Amino acid sequence: MAKLPYINLGCGFHYHNDWTNVDFISSGEGVIAHNLLVGIPFEDNKFEVVYHSHILEHFLKLDGEKLISECYRVLKKGGVLRIAIPDLEQIARNYILYLEAALKNESGAKEKYEWTMLEMYDQVVRTKGGGEMIEYIQDTSKNNDAFLLERNGHEVKLLMENIRGAKTNSNSTASNPSLLYRIKGKIKDWILKEDVKALAHGQFRFGGEIHQWMYDRFSLGELLKKHNFTDIKVVKFNESSIPQWTKFGLDEVDGKVRKPDSLFMEAKK
Repeated sequence: MAKLPYINLGCGFHYHNDWTNVDFISSGEGVIAHNLLVGIPFEDNKFEVVYHSHILEHFLKLDGEKLISECYRVLKKGGVLRIAIPDLEQIARNYILYLEAALKNESGAKEKYEWTMLEMYDQVVRTKGGGEMIEYIQDTSKNNDAFLLERNGHEVKLLMENIRGAKTNSNSTASNPSLLYRIKGKIKDWILKEDVKALAHGQFRFGGEIHQWMYDRFSLGELLKKHNFTDIKVVKFNESSIPQWTKFGLDEVDGKVRKPDSLFMEAKK
């Protein structure tokens, strides 16, 4: 069966087989392995839909601009670009909310404040895989699972199970290496080819795990305008200009938003 003229960039394990799916390494049958830092491996005006989720923030600001330019290039006229990305505005508002609540010693506020601080900074400043977020999730004494699920959805639930299960099964990590660390290794290889003198810290910084830039609805909208997109709008996880969007299940799991911390925006060429 022919593919739809839709492409999912940085798809990871979450993709639909009717789409063209591309990631830094192949995560399944039919997923094209390609270094997205050097562009999208298709000709101009190829697709009616370009989609990427939680990948733009891992690019340096300039590389992110190049990715958006590439999205425009491969879209047909009238085509839709859909982006899901961590919402800086949402994180900033939560920071103020839980800071004020913590100062008033409200129940549970301290733990929510601590996690919000990690959302703001941990993936920016960390120097080791998983950073302090992993340590926080491992610590069941915080009794904050409901809030973590509210903020991060289905994927953090799986992470909780894997991390906490690993404490009692030392073989689980070895037998099920995460895609994240495989991606880190692959990108590190590309970077080392460009700069064999890179220090270990520098290698980690550019290894694919770090958030290199953050966006809100204004800054992402301005970026899209800069690259000639029109009809720019914020949408919900289950609404889209893409026909029959919800049937693909890319931004939802069992009818619920897959990444609740996301900003969803669409624009047209």
